[in-house]
Amino acid sequence: MLHRLAYHMLGDRSEAEDVTQECFLRLWDHAAGWRPQGGGLPGWLRRVATNLCLDRLRRSRRMSSDAVPERSDDRPGADAVLDADRLARLAQRAVLALPDRQRAAIVLTYYEELGNIAAAEALQMNIKAFESLLFRARAALRERLRTAGVRPQDVGGGK
Repeated sequence: MLHRLAYHMLGDRSEAEDVTQECFLRLWDHAAGWRPQGGGLPGWLRRVATNLCLDRLRRSRRMSSDAVPERSDDRPGADAVLDADRLARLAQRAVLALPDRQRAAIVLTYYEELGNIAAAEALQMNIKAFESLLFRARAALRERLRTAGVRPQDVGGGK
């Protein structure tokens, strides 16, 4: 009953829940001094709920008297997020399909963000051999992504 009343007055389910909870808190706080009158307990609770709703409506009017400036949402749209997730899954599958040493070169360079010298040391290779391995790994990764239907413009590359 209280939630329904608050919902119809405020038009917001969450606000109605807050008002309902506040009614029961007030009942708890005033239970010792409460005396039955008029409509009894349901009438008293309706009166409390109505007053709480009116207070919230007044407060919201007072708070929103000035125009709120429009702010653009800088977050990417749902389609961009879904597309990025799809590309990330395709890239992960393509990396996992690479031969072990090529996969290690890609992971150390792009995921662990190691420089070529540090990545070469991690693989116990000289720098020239590592750069050759990384070149082959990139080419293989590019080919796997191409066969998966990913175009260079989809991932921000032009090659």
